[in-house]
Amino acid sequence: MRWMILAAGLWAGTAAAQDTDLELVLLADASGSIDATEIAFQRQGYASAITDPEVLAAIANTAYGSIAVTYVEWAANTAVVADWQKIDSAETAAAFAASLLDKPRQAYGRNAIGSALLDALRLMDTNAHDGWRRVIDFSGDSANSYSGPPIREARDQVLAAGVTINALPILRPTDPGRAHGGLEARYEELIVGGPGAFVVTAENRASFAEAVKRKLILEISGREPARRMARAE
Repeated sequence: MRWMILAAGLWAGTAAAQDTDLELVLLADASGSIDATEIAFQRQGYASAITDPEVLAAIANTAYGSIAVTYVEWAANTAVVADWQKIDSAETAAAFAASLLDKPRQAYGRNAIGSALLDALRLMDTNAHDGWRRVIDFSGDSANSYSGPPIREARDQVLAAGVTINALPILRPTDPGRAHGGLEARYEELIVGGPGAFVVTAENRASFAEAVKRKLILEISGREPARRMARAE
């Protein structure tokens, strides 16, 4: 009986420590292949998605009725564009969206994907939130990495910490070898992992915002697409 009381106390302490359903790092590409117009376009896509009524409904339907989210751009370095915000209403979502749109570019250079993944993990480990789930939402238009730790090594460290990594490859039809699943398959091989991990692809610029919205709804609700790799047309 005594051990049951102790176990119940430990469980209650753990439950009390959690303050949100999901800790979510939005890890967006700001490397040399992404120009200033595309940086702004990506930020606007995430701002529109996080304030979408369907996304807000998904947040409201979580066990805690909230998520904690930060938006980080990656290249040779990583830069926090919008710091951690607990989103539990249309007002807090709008505040987070606004904070995405008024910042200068701060990440530059060639890809360092492994470093970006580990920086995302560090931001989760050092924030003020304790989510029931932790997810890194990685987006980019390349699987190349030119500095920092190897991608697989960094991914394994993130997964060992109990964090799921999902990916949003941004296809460029004019780039040889990236269409028809090339980049998707590389992200599936190198980057995604953890319980329920998946890839949702932005086929083109026009479908980017819809792909982001779909991916957020899946992540927030804890669901998976019908296939581990899915496309937003």
